[in-house]
Amino acid sequence: MYKDEELLRGRVYGTDHEDPDPGPRPGRDYAELVGGPLDGLLLDITGWSADEIQTGVALMTELGQFGAGGRALYDPRAGERRRWDWSGDAP
Repeated sequence: MYKDEELLRGRVYGTDHEDPDPGPRPGRDYAELVGGPLDGLLLDITGWSADEIQTGVALMTELGQFGAGGRALYDPRAGERRRWDWSGDAP
């Protein structure tokens, strides 16, 4: 696979930085994170219930407003289960 194609596949949130294949795995469900510090990453939502998906997430990141230990808040886009929009940062 060409390097440019690897970049387009996206990196999965939470994968190890040294993982030689940080992209999506077959048979898993992912949501794309849109905007904010984790823009473009994929979130593995395999096995999540409809209620868990509707609630959204607070994902740990060092890249947000609060630095190490901070969280980036993402909520599913209305009508698009596979795209989650950034709504801000939290300590």
